[in-house]
Amino acid sequence: MTDTLTDLAALDSWIDRYERAWRSNDAGQVADLFTEDAVYRWRPWEDGAVGRDAIVEGWLAQPDDPSTWAMECDSLAVEGDLGVARCIVRYAATRDRPARTYHDLWLVRLTGDGRCREFTEHFMEEPAATG
Repeated sequence: MTDTLTDLAALDSWIDRYERAWRSNDAGQVADLFTEDAVYRWRPWEDGAVGRDAIVEGWLAQPDDPSTWAMECDSLAVEGDLGVARCIVRYAATRDRPARTYHDLWLVRLTGDGRCREFTEHFMEEPAATG
């Protein structure tokens, strides 16, 4: 086992597990994605959640109904332990919110055992269609 991510397949595998955990809203599946001391930044300028327990708590504080969203991700690059992915997340309209689409870049630092030690999300909301 190496200390760093080595290929796009490892990043793809982690992203697949991330989507399954997000859909399940299961604390154990979320926890399995991260190292004990991992950092998760929902926004790049924030300190983020530090530690697996804080990540799980933050993730599940406002869970998304899995029937309301779809995600497409492409792993773009790997350099050492850093993986870069481009994702599009589309939320369907609900009674409380209009439909919306987010374009994300994820910076994911993975360990050799496939867990994330640092995650930073850069996202932009697509403007609503007019007319």
